[in-house]
Amino acid sequence: MNNRIDSHQHFWKFDPVRDSWIDDSMQKIQRDFLPEDLLPLLQENQFSGCVAVQASQSEDETNFLIELASKNDFIKGIVGWVDLRDKNIAERLSHFSKHKKLKGFRHVVQGEANDFMFREDFRNGISALKTFNYTYDILIFHRQLPAAISLVNDFPEQKFVIDHIAKPDIKSGDFLSWKKGIEQISKYENVSCKISGMVTEANWKSWKPEDLKPYLDVIFENFSVDNLMFGSDWPVLNVASDYTEVVKTLDDYIAKLSIEDQNKIWFKNASSFYSL
Repeated sequence: MNNRIDSHQHFWKFDPVRDSWIDDSMQKIQRDFLPEDLLPLLQENQFSGCVAVQASQSEDETNFLIELASKNDFIKGIVGWVDLRDKNIAERLSHFSKHKKLKGFRHVVQGEANDFMFREDFRNGISALKTFNYTYDILIFHRQLPAAISLVNDFPEQKFVIDHIAKPDIKSGDFLSWKKGIEQISKYENVSCKISGMVTEANWKSWKPEDLKPYLDVIFENFSVDNLMFGSDWPVLNVASDYTEVVKTLDDYIAKLSIEDQNKIWFKNASSFYSL
């Protein structure tokens, strides 16, 4: 199988002020990560392309990703940032709509208050996405799942995908409230889920594939195989693992599925969700 899509990775030219979330515990990723760094990893692991996701909250970031995608054919899609709270949001989306590789948007809601997704201005922005066929990536901690459930319920026509399985606290093993939220949100047909970002929620130094298994079990028991996609979360994954190990962990877990279902998770679902 050499037709895989990495539905979730990042590029940046490291800036210690803008990228202050990359603190000294994450020294390994305090440097530039650009397309030429990712391409060999994709090729080595049989990936034909990727979706580049915003890492900082500015339109400059969106333009930076558009620029990279215009020069690198293997970047098949972009999830950018725009201020969804802007009262001129339709105008901003219209401005960006000429860029064919720009597929959707994301806000770093994990850094906001738990009730952020109830804000009227934010919801106004979400309501504008559909007109332009834009997707929305939900980046939250598991404690924000109740607000996310309300959001996907109130916008049934909008395509949503949950990043990083909603960031359960794998390191502490706090499981039940996350599981309950996943059981609820997975019932919505407009919601997909990225199998991504798990190793960085586990113990960076000592995690093993069996630490992730209970969480993967919940995801596969609740989401249809048509709504799941692989994302590496490269280069963030480097603080806890490496690209090949993250791919192998999922490969081993889904080996029991049919080839057709494996192909959905590695390729088909990301392609159709983001219209790549």
